[in-house]
Amino acid sequence: MDLYDFTVPQLAKTLRNLDRWLTLAQKHAETAQVPVENLLQARLAPDQFMFVRQVQVACDNAKFIPGRLAAKPWDPHPDTETTLEQLRERIASIQQYLETFTREDFEDAAERKIKLPWMQEGQWLRGEDYAIQFGLPNFYFHVVTAYAILRHKGVALGKNDFIGGLPINE
Repeated sequence: MDLYDFTVPQLAKTLRNLDRWLTLAQKHAETAQVPVENLLQARLAPDQFMFVRQVQVACDNAKFIPGRLAAKPWDPHPDTETTLEQLRERIASIQQYLETFTREDFEDAAERKIKLPWMQEGQWLRGEDYAIQFGLPNFYFHVVTAYAILRHKGVALGKNDFIGGLPINE
């Protein structure tokens, strides 16, 4: 497998799963007769991001990872979403961005020097190290936290909702 396979398809699949969770969150809010804002503003601990911010950061990572690896610019997102529909629109825009990548975009990605905004002058990571040791773990951290917040608030999600469909062969 190459870095394209480790990133773009996995990011796209997980964002599709996240989008489905938003649908389930809406249904839960309606059934439980609670304001959906309660879900958007929920967090697991006082020092953690709220649900809406977890989704925003997951989306950011889903564009940063392939964008940095392929040296391809991405559109900024101002983090102004306040509704489930706005979050779904953000996810859709990232999905569209992911569709622009090809395997060829990643030919030199493993050895590309990746400098993150918080790194000191002269510091960088190899593309492969960035993707495997930082980018993907950070993406999944925020996705898992969003999942856990919804579960904590009573949204009927299970492991299969997190994993999504598997490419089973016969």
